Amino acid sequence: MNLLIMGLPGAGKGTQAAKIVEEFGIIHISTGDMFRSAIANQTKMGILAKSYMDKGELVPDEVTNGIVKERLAQADVSEKGFLLDGYPRTIEQANALDDILTDLNMVLDGVINIDVDPSLLLERLSGRIIHKETGETFHKVFNPPAAGYDENDYYQREDDKPETVKRRLDINIEQGAPIIEHYRQKDLVYDIAGNNEIDLVFKDIVEVVSSL
Repeated sequence: MNLLIMGLPGAGKGTQAAKIVEEFGIIHISTGDMFRSAIANQTKMGILAKSYMDKGELVPDEVTNGIVKERLAQADVSEKGFLLDGYPRTIEQANALDDILTDLNMVLDGVINIDVDPSLLLERLSGRIIHKETGETFHKVFNPPAAGYDENDYYQREDDKPETVKRRLDINIEQGAPIIEHYRQKDLVYDIAGNNEIDLVFKDIVEVVSSL
């Protein structure tokens, strides 16, 4: 079973990925893990990636694609299948992944797309507040401080401010739309309503994956 998992920041992709891996025994492959492993093991592509990172430069697509190919070619993946998380991030990478899978005689079985209304994600991601004195973290909606709290006693990190979160969501939507469409044309996308409770979302995913 070879799968991709996609979803906007805050949609619960990481939580569901962990549950999928546990349930189906496939290999979870995230971009960060791949890079760390390739660099630690000093693979050809890992050494090349590190040379860019050491200079503070972005790692080019051809190197990222090479690291993905190295990882997918390993024995544990061919034996158990994979859940690819965080790649592809661009339509160019999606096209490269098509070529990689062809070269490795692999087939992509499905794309799990955890779909959540961006306005709900904005509320979810921009609600975090931190108490100035204690550093304790709360959420305005899901875990508020005591009733009648003084907002002046709390602050938000720049990353949590609504305008920053909205910009991040907009970028992800813009980048993700052509990738989703690419896989829709291949009839591989399975949309999962991500607004529900975690266990209900996972139940829907299990039904889809079990049917593949």
